[in-house]
Amino acid sequence: MLTREDDVDAHALHRRGWSISAIARHLGHDRKTIRAYLRGDRVAGARSRTDPDCFEPYVAYCRERLAEDPHLWATALLDELLALGYDRSYPTLTRALRARGLRPACEPCRPAKDRPVAVIEHPPGEETQFDWVELPDPPAHWGWGRKALLLVGALSHSGRWRGVLAESADQPHLTDALHRVTAALGGLSRVWRFDRMATVCHPDSGRVTASFAAVAKHYGVSVAICPARRGNRKGVVEKANHTAAQRWWRTLPDDTTPEQAQASLDQWCARHGDTRLRPTGEGGEGGKATVISIAAAEPLRPLPAPFPATLTVARVASAQALVAFRGNRYSVPPELARAQVSVTHRLGATSIDITTASGIVIARHTLATPGAGATIRDTGHVAALERAALTAHTDAPPHRRKQRIPPGPAARTAAAALRATATDHPAASEVVDLAAYAAAAQGRNTLR
Repeated sequence: MLTREDDVDAHALHRRGWSISAIARHLGHDRKTIRAYLRGDRVAGARSRTDPDCFEPYVAYCRERLAEDPHLWATALLDELLALGYDRSYPTLTRALRARGLRPACEPCRPAKDRPVAVIEHPPGEETQFDWVELPDPPAHWGWGRKALLLVGALSHSGRWRGVLAESADQPHLTDALHRVTAALGGLSRVWRFDRMATVCHPDSGRVTASFAAVAKHYGVSVAICPARRGNRKGVVEKANHTAAQRWWRTLPDDTTPEQAQASLDQWCARHGDTRLRPTGEGGEGGKATVISIAAAEPLRPLPAPFPATLTVARVASAQALVAFRGNRYSVPPELARAQVSVTHRLGATSIDITTASGIVIARHTLATPGAGATIRDTGHVAALERAALTAHTDAPPHRRKQRIPPGPAARTAAAALRATATDHPAASEVVDLAAYAAAAQGRNTLR
């Protein structure tokens, strides 16, 4: 067996006119070995087998079996081969399968990063891609549980994107977030693209639901649903999702409110996302321009009024009978302090309703600007809260644990009444002497 260095030297010397015998004497190998390498019968670095390949008779079976089931475990295949006469070990089998490439790739299970991809051209103003992002471990004082939701929308042509935080992924929250994201992007494109989220379409068939069809008609857009398991079809918004999670959410401070977090995301997008440079023209021949300048040239339509969906969120009233909603606080009657209530807002309306757990509306307030930090109080609620607080207030000192407090006049009067009652009914208080029973029973020896 020649090393690769000897093989290179042998070919070089042979090209210079050396004979095979001279090359064999120079390299210290047999002439037949040198001749085999020069003719290409043998390959440097690959030792030829001296014993027959025991796996060769089973190659055809393994190829057909793995073509039928690409996910068949090698241990299960080994069980079948042992019944057919195979007498080698499991590592020998797996090494033979890898060396011959007998296990085919399963295309449905193949990761998207290993598939061939192509850049899809998106005309200006044609498409907006939307997707939910689950952001783990939001600040505990938000009260949102273990994850927050961010709806990200991206213009496919320019790559400009915006996101809106939401407490829930139900259809009213989705509709509200769609309107706010579209307003932040500057207008409506002709098509909205989604993956198979249940609030937009039936996941199995990909057909748009009747409730979301009304939303699409209201905004005058077409709805495109991505094929199943083809997340790279909406690669623009997927990249925006990754950026939002890694560059914004990862560094968000703990003492941030949801409204402050939303404002910081908007600022980040304006400062960093819109100033990215992207190639323009066919094949990037038009040079580079910022995302905001490319997006400004997209023909987007103005938004109509928000779709009148009804947004409902659960809240717990504070000790001051205040209910928080989108960065502001609204009053309720003092009887509902620390009670569970619901805030209902019809998108586009200028007021909100606060209802009890049974659905009774107990307060209606004018909607304040989100994130303003305003406190909206009803005059009646303020007066009732003051009365309740004053009624419950006392200036008496607290009782000491070891203080002596004998019965007072009222208690002594009640005790005297009890004693008088006992005197009027002596039978009720007469004590029977047991000695009388003992005398009567003495001398008796029967039970009669």
